[in-house]
Amino acid sequence: MNNVVAIIPARGGSKGIPGKNIIDFCGKPLIAWSIEQALGTKEIDSVYVTSDSDEILAAAEKYGANKVKRPHELSGDMAASESAIEHALSMTTREINTVVFMQPTSPLRKKDDISRALRQFNREKYDSLFSGSVLDDFLIWEKGSSGELNSFNYDYKNRGRRQDRKPQYVENGSFYIFKPEILSKGNRLGGRIGIYIMDFWQSFEIDSQKDLDMVKILFELKFLKKV
Repeated sequence: MNNVVAIIPARGGSKGIPGKNIIDFCGKPLIAWSIEQALGTKEIDSVYVTSDSDEILAAAEKYGANKVKRPHELSGDMAASESAIEHALSMTTREINTVVFMQPTSPLRKKDDISRALRQFNREKYDSLFSGSVLDDFLIWEKGSSGELNSFNYDYKNRGRRQDRKPQYVENGSFYIFKPEILSKGNRLGGRIGIYIMDFWQSFEIDSQKDLDMVKILFELKFLKKV
């Protein structure tokens, strides 16, 4: 049996938006949308929320997730999500074959996104997979060590036609799928890596009040608007 679990890390501290993970978002705590999306994915057997916040864990339990109290040493600004996921996995009693790591600040998921990604993950025999979007004609620059501007993903001296450029992808952070053993090297990605393509508008996540306002508009337009 292919035991699949969803793990949603959600720290209590947030500098950009206090209480961000349980702030009201379109009528529910923000984290509730990710929990419901995971519970609505038939391939997922269990959903866990790992947090240092009792308030977040209470909200998670209310919406149907299992709660994992994260220790203080794994809850600071410098703590990696991978460490929280490893801890959550160590708290489960079942044998896990596949992990779906979901970020609660990225609620712009279609109802079948995770299901389709899991089928792709199994069909292509990936070890890990990330959700992403095509960077369609994004011409990116970076500053060098002396402050000079350098074209990063193309040669501005040989711009060429948009149609002739190779496609590029952005890791949008909505979710990751991987085998548990991948985490042994401290990284959510490794082995044979795949990408599940989402629409670009699904790449926006909530880190600030401006993000919250924009993502709320997109969520209402794409998922809540009555035709």
